[in-house]
Amino acid sequence: MKLESLVKKAQKGNDKAYLMLFQQYEADIYRMAYVYVKNKEDALDLVQEVAYQSFKKIRTLEKPEYFKTWLMKITINCALNLINKNKKIIPINANFEVLTGAEDKDIALTLSLHKLIDTLKEDEKSVILLKYYDDRTLREISEILDIPLGTAKSVLYRALDKLRQNVKEVDNYA
Repeated sequence: MKLESLVKKAQKGNDKAYLMLFQQYEADIYRMAYVYVKNKEDALDLVQEVAYQSFKKIRTLEKPEYFKTWLMKITINCALNLINKNKKIIPINANFEVLTGAEDKDIALTLSLHKLIDTLKEDEKSVILLKYYDDRTLREISEILDIPLGTAKSVLYRALDKLRQNVKEVDNYA
């Protein structure tokens, strides 16, 4: 069934249509959430929160063809809300973190990429992830983040410059 017709059915209250829609993008939502929160439990919680928020607000989606874009926007907003909420919590031991599962085959590379991405501001991180992780165009990124196209471009180039500088610094110490 086509995406637009599923969205219209879901907007009219068809639960099965909504479930089919959400399941198509559930893995994408999890991956995007995981990149932000960096742990399986919080990422899974975010998937549930996105399911709840999107189900509750699906009638507000004006363009059914942008359903995935809309879901990614909700995912980013929920992830940023969780990060901001967790900033208010002071961990007993900040260095204690358990790596769970074998989700990443090359843990050292993944940790390096996460450290590099963590050097970026939240807006820069969002643009980089949407561009290179979710393969979005700059126009789509500007729509998802509610920023002008020119701002999306400048944030992208600024973030890429920061990443290049950080990689050079790491190479100099290696």
